Amino acid sequence: MDVHCGKQPRGRFVPHIDRNRCEGKGDCVAVCPFNVFTLGKLAPEQRQDLSLFGKLRGMAHGWEQAFTPNAAACEACGHCVSACPEKAITLVRVK
Repeated sequence: MDVHCGKQPRGRFVPHIDRNRCEGKGDCVAVCPFNVFTLGKLAPEQRQDLSLFGKLRGMAHGWEQAFTPNAAACEACGHCVSACPEKAITLVRVK
């Protein structure tokens, strides 16, 4: 069944995750009807560019974060943006 609750055609917008804010709680995974998100560990090479606050937050949460392996399926419904308790997700237009 093809679920279409988004405001835009697939792939026009994609979620961007602010690595300094994400705590990997998984609310985005739970609410996304398009299976855009997964949870995983932030790789050591990705941690280098974090702010001090981002590094402290990452360590406190075991480096667990949300990832978007299926970003092209996003229909910009905004459920993930609303659900994220850290306000770590924004929708950005694909160029």
